[in-house]
Amino acid sequence: MDETITPGPSTTDHNVWVGLSYEDPLAARDWLRALGFRDGILVEGEHGEVVHSEMVWPEGGRVMVSSRARADGTFVSAPGAATVYVVTDDVEAVHERAQRLGARVVRPLATSDYGSSEFSVVDPEGNSFSFGTYSG
Repeated sequence: MDETITPGPSTTDHNVWVGLSYEDPLAARDWLRALGFRDGILVEGEHGEVVHSEMVWPEGGRVMVSSRARADGTFVSAPGAATVYVVTDDVEAVHERAQRLGARVVRPLATSDYGSSEFSVVDPEGNSFSFGTYSG
């Protein structure tokens, strides 16, 4: 039986965290920071690889960033394989930051037929990040 959960005062938002692996995870963290993410934890391995790190979206949620070359071979994704949607109340401010960063825009800022203001950019390693006001 499918169960519908209606968010309310008793519902705890546990979020969904996206995990991305990069050839240059420190550069990816810089790129995400320029878009408005904040630094979270950074754990480097004994060979200089990023074993685990988090970039925190100020309005809720996180993106986990790690090295593609991990000694244990876990949590490694193909280059440019991810598509991430980030909910924001101020999409215009994020769009301005993306423009200042010189991010490659793949979908210009526009209002969708379902009323969301949104745009999409691609990070330096090919992952797609969409920012919009649609929160479900």
